[in-house]
Amino acid sequence: MGKRRYRVTSYIIGGLILVFIVMAILVNTTSLGDSTWMRVFFGISALNFTLRASVPLILGAMCGILCERTGIINIGIEGMMLAGAFAAFVAKTNTNDWPLLASLLFGVAAALVTGGLMGLLHGVFSIRYRMDQIISGTVLIILAAGLTAYLFDRNAVAEGKFGTIAIPGLSQIPVLGEVIFTNPPLTYTTLILVVVIHIGFFYTRWGLRSRACGEHPRAADTVGINVNRFRYMNTIIGGMLAGLAGGFLVLEAVGQFQEGMTAGRGFISLAAMIFGNWMPFGAMGASLLFGYTQALQNELLLAGVTTVPRQFVSMIPYIVTIVAVSGFVGRVRPPAAEGKVYETEGGSE
Repeated sequence: MGKRRYRVTSYIIGGLILVFIVMAILVNTTSLGDSTWMRVFFGISALNFTLRASVPLILGAMCGILCERTGIINIGIEGMMLAGAFAAFVAKTNTNDWPLLASLLFGVAAALVTGGLMGLLHGVFSIRYRMDQIISGTVLIILAAGLTAYLFDRNAVAEGKFGTIAIPGLSQIPVLGEVIFTNPPLTYTTLILVVVIHIGFFYTRWGLRSRACGEHPRAADTVGINVNRFRYMNTIIGGMLAGLAGGFLVLEAVGQFQEGMTAGRGFISLAAMIFGNWMPFGAMGASLLFGYTQALQNELLLAGVTTVPRQFVSMIPYIVTIVAVSGFVGRVRPPAAEGKVYETEGGSE
């Protein structure tokens, strides 16, 4: 029954995406684009902003999937993102005199390492010391917010960020070429990672063992799988992806660091993960939906919509997040062993 419902939902979502793509092509290539409201909902600007706003959400959702599919609840994605953003900024500002590409890649490496260390810290708290995983995630958020605010040098300036790369041939496709195939490298990397994680989880031995650790850790242990080792490994990899999401904000989106610049994206990523039923493509679709609501907010403000108060327009992404999650909680099933500490027969690890 559950698989059938998931299949039906997938068909519905696929159909809606197809309709949306057709409308976007028509609006941007025919006289339909003369309508202000059509441009607000389907214009190139809205579509580009959607993808740009979705990238950190997708990476954060992938972080959550990696952790929770192996049994570790991770609400600390927000803190991991913020720490990654700050590390990327510090690395970039201290290498401004390097060649731009080398400096940017160093910033990416710093974001990945910092996110991985935050993931390791969450793993140590949750696995080694058996701390409540919700509390551990909350500690990471508070730690990242406090340290980045204290250490942030407001006079520091990061010079340069990743530019767009048009893929030959594909970038010439009407509408889709400009939206999907003309982007900076971290955006391409994110889209590729979704495919890699999906294949890894459902078509490799690592994925089978990871899912076993999140569903039936005792059974996994009896066949020789080191459950806690897999949980450590996936939590660290997940932390690296969250750190990369923060690095994206500094090195590709904004270009600078601001206190609290993640602005709740980690929590929206969690909502996308749940809405997507802990599936990589489902989470990406949910992230695009939430990114689209942010794009609508931006487009409505740019279009000068004054009949609705500005504050209500700014609430759109968060209202959609609440409605989506509240409507799906109870209809989706998290991994069975999520949040449960696992001890081997011989004692603690």
